[in-house]
Amino acid sequence: MEAMIPVAAKKDFIRWFLKRYRLKRRECVWILNYLLSHEKILRNVHFTDDAHFCPRAMVISTTDSNGVPFRFYKGSLMTTDAEKSFHDLRLHPDEKMFIQLNFLKSNSSPQYASVLEENPYFPMDQQVSERDRQIAQQLLKESVTTMTKETLMKHVDEALDANDEEQFLALSAMLNELKVFEER
Repeated sequence: MEAMIPVAAKKDFIRWFLKRYRLKRRECVWILNYLLSHEKILRNVHFTDDAHFCPRAMVISTTDSNGVPFRFYKGSLMTTDAEKSFHDLRLHPDEKMFIQLNFLKSNSSPQYASVLEENPYFPMDQQVSERDRQIAQQLLKESVTTMTKETLMKHVDEALDANDEEQFLALSAMLNELKVFEER
C-alpha cells in the first residue's frame, strides 16, 4: 500500500456511505457504525477491491448492487455470519481488516476513491500495469481536486448568501490556493 488514509477521511467516507446507501444486511450497518466510534480499529481498516484475497476481510454490499450481501474471510475460512466478523473486530483491534464495498457505480465514486487503497494481497499475475496505475492515480488526483473545488465553491456561495465576509474571504483564499496548486 502506498499511502495511509487518515482516520478522519475514513470516518467521513463511512458517514457519507451510510447516508446514501441501504445495505443488504442490517448487521453491516452496525459494523460500519461501530468502526465510526472506534478509531483504534479504524486505523487498521483498509478499503480495497478484491478483498477475498486478503487474510482478514469483509465484503459488504448495498441493495442496488449484484454483490453477495456479506462475506467475512479469515485465513482459509469464509462465513456469512456478520456477528462472527463483529466479534473478530472487537477481539483483534490491532490486526488489519480489509473491506470491500459493493455499491452501484463504486468505480466512479470520488468519495470511495479517496479512501480506496491498493490490495497488497492481489495476485501478481492479475495486477494492473504501471502505466495503468499512473493513469488511475492521475484520474484520482483530478477527481479529488474537482470534488474539493466544487465543495469550496458551494461553501463560498453559502457564505455570500449569509453575508459572512470572514468565511467568504477564508474560503476564497483556499479556493485560490487550490487553483495555484492545479496550475503546477
